[in-house]
Amino acid sequence: MAKQKKSARRQAREYALQGVYAWIISGFSPQEVGAIDAHVQNEAKAEFGQADITWYKTLLYGVFDQHESLREHFQPFLDRDVNELSPIEHGVLLLGTYELVHSLDVPYRVAINEAVELAKEFGGVDGFKFVNGVLDKVAAEVRPLELNTAN
Repeated sequence: MAKQKKSARRQAREYALQGVYAWIISGFSPQEVGAIDAHVQNEAKAEFGQADITWYKTLLYGVFDQHESLREHFQPFLDRDVNELSPIEHGVLLLGTYELVHSLDVPYRVAINEAVELAKEFGGVDGFKFVNGVLDKVAAEVRPLELNTAN
């Protein structure tokens, strides 16, 4: 079976996750987002041009700029301290929460599904289930009208 080509937005999310992951494990300051951005682009080389670069930058710089408030949205729904999350789960929750809070043009189900797919591809065995559960609760908090309309 041929592998399905990833959309430009999916690729942008993957690159943004790589940047957020590098930031989480490296201990860089959020003000060093430019260095992390350059590193991600350098590592991706020619493939980077296939991604939605505007979306990548929106996500990466948005997460770095809003990381504290994003954590405030999902921390109440964690079963452990944020510092005990795997770096992938942490990064995916930051990205997914950013989309739910700041990208109202992205339907909540799409934002959650994209986060779940990132967790499946890059995270641990059942990490996607954890991410899904947390983001479902964040969506109920930040997009109650959209959830009520969809149900």
